[in-house]
Amino acid sequence: MKSRILATLAVASMIGLSGCASMSDRQTAGTVGGAVIGGVVGNALTGGSTLGTVGGAAAGGYIGNRATDPKR
Repeated sequence: MKSRILATLAVASMIGLSGCASMSDRQTAGTVGGAVIGGVVGNALTGGSTLGTVGGAAAGGYIGNRATDPKR
């Protein structure tokens, strides 16, 4: 189960990084950090559901991206 969680988080991180080409280093770190934290929280809250993990990673990545947006 641990390898499944790590694989899901790795995929979520790669998805999050694919849109980071034009971001600042701070915003990239916020996006990736948010995706990782969101994936862990989503996994914990849904009892290991892949959908919960990926959904949490997506939500966390979005929140981390918006929180570190230099234009705000």
